[in-house]
Amino acid sequence: MKVWEAFPVITKTININSLDKIETFVDIINKFNGRFDLVSGCSIVNAKSIMAIFSLDISRPVYLYIYNEESAEHVTKALAEFEVNALQIQEQLLA
Repeated sequence: MKVWEAFPVITKTININSLDKIETFVDIINKFNGRFDLVSGCSIVNAKSIMAIFSLDISRPVYLYIYNEESAEHVTKALAEFEVNALQIQEQLLA
């Protein structure tokens, strides 16, 4: 691994707070080559592993780290339904 591959190219905030969303997310992300991580609190897991995702606190939005620059735009478009904006995050934190 090259040094610059250790850092994500893009970070997205996503919401995968149900079993259906997790299954759909994993199906989509596994269509792409490259490394993808999910971050929740202090936990970082492989975004392609459904079992790893179940170890996260999915009641709140999580961060998706995309490391592959070539597929970053395509992944972002494919996962648009899961992306949350700052207002949605604030509403969830206040709920």
